[in-house]
Amino acid sequence: MDNESKTLNHILKVIEHLNRFNDIQSLMDRLLLEMRQYSNADAGTIYLNRDGQLSFSYVHNDTLFTSHADNKHLYTCHEIPINSNSLVGYAASTGEMFDIDDVYALEDDAPYCFNASFDRETGYRTRSMLVIPLRTTQNKLCGVLQLINAKDAQGQIVPFSDECKKYLPLFAFPAAEVIERCQMTRDFVLRMIRMIQLHDPYETGRHVYRVGSIAAEIYHRWALKHHLDADRIQREKDSLRLAAMLHDVGKVGISDLILKKPGILTREEFATVKGHCVYGARLFADPNTDLDRMIYNVALTHHEKWNGQGYPGAIDDIFAEGPPQLGPGKKGEEIPIEGRITAIADVYDALCSKRCYKKPWPEGKVLQVLQEEAGQAFDPELIEVFLSIHEIILAIKERFQEVPSDARYESGVC
Repeated sequence: MDNESKTLNHILKVIEHLNRFNDIQSLMDRLLLEMRQYSNADAGTIYLNRDGQLSFSYVHNDTLFTSHADNKHLYTCHEIPINSNSLVGYAASTGEMFDIDDVYALEDDAPYCFNASFDRETGYRTRSMLVIPLRTTQNKLCGVLQLINAKDAQGQIVPFSDECKKYLPLFAFPAAEVIERCQMTRDFVLRMIRMIQLHDPYETGRHVYRVGSIAAEIYHRWALKHHLDADRIQREKDSLRLAAMLHDVGKVGISDLILKKPGILTREEFATVKGHCVYGARLFADPNTDLDRMIYNVALTHHEKWNGQGYPGAIDDIFAEGPPQLGPGKKGEEIPIEGRITAIADVYDALCSKRCYKKPWPEGKVLQVLQEEAGQAFDPELIEVFLSIHEIILAIKERFQEVPSDARYESGVC
């Protein structure tokens, strides 16, 4: 097999792998990784098209970030108009791929300009760049991908090769198609959350984004600590982000009179609310995919406690007639890892958030409670992991701040 055939065969395998993703964050991570590995690029970014603006959505940078799990910049948000005032705006508006040997040496009459604010903020030095618009086969613009600072065998920054400029655009159409599919999956999840919000006003889009993102980041760091296979980490992180967003999907089975009550619930009302874990699990009790299985586990076990004092506990038949009957609480590693992780993310965000019966707790007080409950309510190892990525947690909180209740839901990460 000649080199061209090997390259095309590799591209087809990568595209096949990308089609397995459900979560757009995990997809963008893998897409950037594959394209950077092929071009030996030090960094890369993806901007997605949101209502005619390019929204900063994902970033890799091997020089600045020792691990993608340490990258708080994943939760930075800014938008760029689709026009020639920027490199990605120009690529989006013209639909043309282009490359630059040195962004600081652009000609005065260049049809685009380079924004050096990131370099000034971080001390990074951008030089060579390859910019690729991502359009579907129907010519719909999904976004723009930038590859930054190609390196030679000695690690020196060089222009992107002719081979890269020939083959990397072959990723563009299939990548755009997969991005569009993942956005549709995210939209479907958000529609389910809107349905929950009709019953529970606290189940906001921002709350579930925070819980989903925090859970995914806890899992990533925990999985790296346990030296899990990279493909397994990516696959399970992909499912967990969406599953954690749907942790309270079972609230559709709880009366509005209880969920919308403006105050603390009675003992009987709280007992009724506990049934939402079972109702949520019933929706995914016959899993057809790994994502279904993950949602089932998260919905059923995110209120279990490490010491066995949580709910709904071990239940023989979740479809038994009548209100769900709670069983003896599961404890320790009887609780699936995804349930233990989501429990921490959900409680953390609930304590940090405003409710009709309480003000948001100060960050220090929330962290103190989590540490005190390590080994009681929460897996102590996972609390250590949570604390080790606190800077990323704060970036997630900042990124997904609450907005007025009539604001539209986002269909993506930014």
